[in-house]
Amino acid sequence: IGQIRIHGGAILGSFEAWLLQRGMRTLFLRVHRACESALAIARHFEGHPALKAVLYPGLSSHPGHDIAKRQMDGGFGGMLSLRVKGDAEDALEVVKRCRVFTRATSLGGVESLIEHRYSIEGERSPIPADLLRLSIGIESVDDLIADLEHALA
Repeated sequence: IGQIRIHGGAILGSFEAWLLQRGMRTLFLRVHRACESALAIARHFEGHPALKAVLYPGLSSHPGHDIAKRQMDGGFGGMLSLRVKGDAEDALEVVKRCRVFTRATSLGGVESLIEHRYSIEGERSPIPADLLRLSIGIESVDDLIADLEHALA
């Protein structure tokens, strides 16, 4: 890290600082939209016949819901997980059928992402093979729900 600081500089360049400041101005709106959409998606898919479970602290069925209500002011986050009925292959098939969600490992961006951690970490992973992790962006929540409905069909 020391060499990177020496050769790259320890501070942001003026353009990078401007981009950061520009992004910070809309951060609240983007986070608010992601939280609202994640809750709507979780509510829509709770009890879906193709799913074992929807894991989201904004759902009253979540074991940490009461704690989340006390600690999370303004929303329950833009991340949720779906447990697909079946195995790793069934979960990956859902990922392949998505058209709006992009398969990637990240969070907090403007685009919605879907990830199958088990296929990345392997058989020794504590992550269930049927679990899909979603990072919700700022697209239309109706488009996101329709995309997941299509992928789960």
